[in-house]
Amino acid sequence: MEISFEGVSKKYKKKWALKDFSSHLEDGIYGLLGENGAGKTTLINIFVGILKSDQGRILIDGRDIEKIGIGFLSQIGYLPQYPQFYQDFKVIEFLRYMSVLKGIPKGKGEKRAKELLEMVNLSEAMDMKIGALSGGMRQRVGIAQAMLNDPDILILDEPTAGLDPQERIRFRNLITKFSKNRIVLLATHIVSDIEHVANQVILLKSGELIKQGSPQQLMDQIKGKVWSITVTDDTLEEMLDLKISRMMRDEQGIHLRVIADEKPDDRAIHVKPNLEDVFLYYSSEGEKW
Repeated sequence: MEISFEGVSKKYKKKWALKDFSSHLEDGIYGLLGENGAGKTTLINIFVGILKSDQGRILIDGRDIEKIGIGFLSQIGYLPQYPQFYQDFKVIEFLRYMSVLKGIPKGKGEKRAKELLEMVNLSEAMDMKIGALSGGMRQRVGIAQAMLNDPDILILDEPTAGLDPQERIRFRNLITKFSKNRIVLLATHIVSDIEHVANQVILLKSGELIKQGSPQQLMDQIKGKVWSITVTDDTLEEMLDLKISRMMRDEQGIHLRVIADEKPDDRAIHVKPNLEDVFLYYSSEGEKW
């Protein structure tokens, strides 16, 4: 399956929420990365039909989704940023209900729901009411419902909200396993959600596509622009105008991780970029820190 975005744009009054977005997606995991307000949710809402774009088009295997009609939605699994649940439903009841809405035969839906509850570590909670679940558990229910129809395209908008570190690891492993022969679009502003699972990163800023490529390709593009400087308390103040991505103190001093096109200080040494450095380099470009 292939998805092509061609010049997709959305404007609210005088502000572009999304401007001339063009990208091509094939099977794999795509991390849609950007700050809050970068346009991630707008793009997703246009794709799933919640919003209508002002310009551009989206193609699925070469066919315009507006001409396909709502039928293509059966190919999609979707977890919105703020999923809504019926609080009095038991977990298994909710998944049965969602199976009916997705047109999944009763027996198949029941089996699939129980398989997914096992995968997201909620089998023992299947008879609990959703209103009694923790935020992280509700998020896992949301992930399970998005995967009920075994979709060709899985769209997850800020899916790890409320998950603890162990649940985040389980989620990443689950998505990697599920991504075979599918397109997974994972929107987040948390770099760690995608740095170990995404085949491609799509970086948005102020509604515009800034960069797209594999994590390694993007890290290679800023090679030589990430530095480490060790300072003392007395000299720290003079460093604070630099773009500091991390500051750590130990017995040897204060270690600064700095992003700069040129060597920022005589004491600075190159360090290997990571994906967080890429995000900060491009998202803060032209801004004063």
